[in-house]
Amino acid sequence: MEKKKERIKRNVIVGQSGGPTAAINSSLAGVYRTAIDRGYKRVFGMIHGIQGLLEGRYVDLSDHIKTGLDEELLKRTPSAFLGSCRYKLPGISEDKAVYEKIFSILNDLQIDCFIYIGGNDSMDTIKKLSDYAIVTGSEIKFIGCPKTIDNDLALTDHTPGYGSAAKYIGTSVKEVIRDGWSLETEKGQILVIEIMGRNAGWLTGAAALAKGEDCDGPDAIYLPEIDFDVDKFVARCREMLKTKRSIVIAVSEGIHTKDGTYISEMGSANAYVDAFGHRQLTGTARYLCDVLGAQIGCKTRAIELSALQRAASHIASRIDILEAFEVGGAALKAADEGESGQMVIIVRTSDDPYQAGTELKDVHRIANDERLVPLEWITPDGTNVTREFVNYVKPLIQGDVAPIMVDGIPRHLFMPNYQQIL
Repeated sequence: MEKKKERIKRNVIVGQSGGPTAAINSSLAGVYRTAIDRGYKRVFGMIHGIQGLLEGRYVDLSDHIKTGLDEELLKRTPSAFLGSCRYKLPGISEDKAVYEKIFSILNDLQIDCFIYIGGNDSMDTIKKLSDYAIVTGSEIKFIGCPKTIDNDLALTDHTPGYGSAAKYIGTSVKEVIRDGWSLETEKGQILVIEIMGRNAGWLTGAAALAKGEDCDGPDAIYLPEIDFDVDKFVARCREMLKTKRSIVIAVSEGIHTKDGTYISEMGSANAYVDAFGHRQLTGTARYLCDVLGAQIGCKTRAIELSALQRAASHIASRIDILEAFEVGGAALKAADEGESGQMVIIVRTSDDPYQAGTELKDVHRIANDERLVPLEWITPDGTNVTREFVNYVKPLIQGDVAPIMVDGIPRHLFMPNYQQIL
């Protein structure tokens, strides 16, 4: 019987796209380690995602990940080690030349597997590239590796990056509550904490994690899944101040009125719009504090967690970092075994003890979709989340990943001569 000829493995390329997280580099480490263990010759990294690849910008990761310590540093390094982008690929019929250029570069690099770590928009890139590969008969395999603190990817139980962001938010809200409690003012004070989340309130809901035996938690939580009424908000705050001298409220940056107007647009609207048509949302807390100050006359403070909620690797969830590494490895494994046009998803099999595994789902069912917080996980009055929401999030924030400290500050893995590469 004739022996089956073993496939000659060539090279892998991986990129990072969209907003960075505290866990995205752990997925990169997972891709790299699995590719090396499976016998691939070289693992290339796109500098600033597909946009950088189109400009011929990429590196050999073995030049930067040389030891086991480097891999561990990479897992603990926040933001995107390779650089990210928000580049929207045109449709194949709109600009075929873009695809011809991408595939020409991939062929020159002798790429077998293309892994893209990202969220909704990144999965749209995987969808389009895998479709083009089918049309042209290319044997390159395209797999999506999930990443987003927003936790809004369809079909997966949750996304790497969310657990660490949720842990940071719960911790920070608790610390703000403690700080507010320590100071008394004559007319009371209201602290409004603005948390990321355009249409999905997964991050803002994590503020409820602050509640425990030693903390009552935030006084109200407003998610974008429920229409926001400014007048009712002011009335509720006025009523709460009758019994409490310090009020802490968590709001999503994406809360909006019934007609769809973002609260942030009622203040000084930010005109910046990215390639996917997403308007930058900021100033929600500031606007609400201005309204409260004018109508109630109490002290207010607007707090924007901003980039901190996705960059705080010093308080990353161990579960999150481990799962991010696993989905990176699972993405490469899937491509190596001939899968394409798929995204790795996380499937939860048990809450207590927490257990989860990975599967593959057709990226066409995920790209450009958005998973919102179930309405039944929001209280009927729209001012908080339910116990079911908290039970869902708690397993994802467990455990710690100690930073590797040098001179009292966390050490990160960085790319020498980064600016020259750009």
